[in-house]
Formats: sequence, structure tokens, C-alpha cells
Amino acid sequence: MSPCPPDVPQCPHIPISPQCPQTSPHPPMSPCPPTLAPDARLNPHRSVLGTGNYDVNVIMAALQSLGLAAVWWDKRRSLERLVLGQIVGFILNVPSHVSLGFVALPLRRKHWLAVRQLGGTYYNLDSKLRAPARIGGEAELRAFLQDFLAQGLCEVFLVVPRAVEEAGAWLSPE
Repeated sequence: MSPCPPDVPQCPHIPISPQCPQTSPHPPMSPCPPTLAPDARLNPHRSVLGTGNYDVNVIMAALQSLGLAAVWWDKRRSLERLVLGQIVGFILNVPSHVSLGFVALPLRRKHWLAVRQLGGTYYNLDSKLRAPARIGGEAELRAFLQDFLAQGLCEVFLVVPRAVEEAGAWLSPE
């Protein structure tokens, strides 16, 4: 089964989505670019256990190599202020349950997931899903993001072209 929606011939997901690694300049779950920690013996930007749980610096470096930027979303702002036409996608860092096989442990750790619009519909590109999950249109996207933000311990990053970041064009005036 293809991880991409059936009506999308190529898979133009956000580059860090492991579901479509061919769009990334680095192999999926590979060590981060050596420029982030050139003298480090152990990679300080990923989990010591090698589970691929990279920090935001790796994501930002990957996006920069593609002419994109990650903009941290201030949770105090209304999601209605997002100028969705200027935003390429979203990256969320959310709490996730830890399990060993079928046994759920009483632990939580952070997990990255991506959201992207394809063909006018937003999709959740979480690597823990069997396939991208349809979110819907703009109203459903805002509700999806609000649900995560309301849980607390969630960070949202907007993926935008560098020019949009520099101009602040991703945010509408109050």
C-alpha cells in the first residue's frame, strides 16, 4: 500500500516525513547533517538510543537546505490569524505513548508529525499511522491544531518559504 493519498502521483510531503523519504536531502532516520555537531562523537541532536527522535535543529537544517523555514507558533495567538495560503505545511511535536510491542508503558515521549495540504485537503502524515489520515479543509485543520494545542505539551511549527518567514506573511494582522 502506498503511504500517499491515491490521487497524488508524486509524494510531495514535508521533507522530514519518513513516509516519503525521497524528498529529503538526507536518508530517512539517518544521523543529522554533520554541520550541526561537527566535533561531537555522539550526536547531541538525536536520541541516545538511536530511535530517530531528532531535535528541532535537525528539522530546521533540513528545511533550510530546501529554501524553507520552520516558524514556531505562539500558542497565545488565535489560529484564525494563520495565512494558510502562505504556509507549506506544519510540523508538530506531541506527547506519544511508549510501548514495547503490544505492551503500553506508563511513559510518554515527544514525537514529530507533519501536516500538509495536498489537492485542497490537509493530511496528517504521522509516521505512526498506516497511511496519511485525511484532516479536511481549513476549518478542520484549525480544529485539528487546536485539539493538539489544548492538550498542552505540544509545539507547532509552520513550514514556510524563507521569503514568507522574512516578511512575516504567514500571520494576518490582528
